[in-house]
Amino acid sequence: MRWLTMLMLICALAMPVGRPWAMSSGPAAGGGELAEAQKQIAAKDWTAAIENLRKWVAKDPKSAEGFNLLGFAHRNLKRMDEAFAYYAKALELDPKHRGAHEYVGEAYLLIDNLAKAQEHLTQLDKLCTFGCPELTELKNKIAAYRRAKGMTG
Repeated sequence: MRWLTMLMLICALAMPVGRPWAMSSGPAAGGGELAEAQKQIAAKDWTAAIENLRKWVAKDPKSAEGFNLLGFAHRNLKRMDEAFAYYAKALELDPKHRGAHEYVGEAYLLIDNLAKAQEHLTQLDKLCTFGCPELTELKNKIAAYRRAKGMTG
């Protein structure tokens, strides 16, 4: 039983932490617009990232990760309507996309919609049977939001 616990710990440590610039996404992970956009996101060059991500989704219109990252970049530019549209597209393409659930939940907190953020936390809780970085991150953001607003419970 002890070896199983160790194996689970090793696997958990080896998993990416859910940040878009740290994740691999198919063949483009080693090059192309998506890889370039991930670098630009890491550098917080949102406008350049959006340019590359738009090229990427034009080539691969079924890329939930591309649309998720478009939402992320737009959210960081405070273009919330566009961010929500891109997150919705990502979740339409892949309703189980953990990163999109996390990021749209965080976006809802930015517009003071705690109820919608918690809906996405509930979805992540269902998707992450044994927990996942996205669940933990959104849970922490909601807790911080509640503290900042003086909410209890």
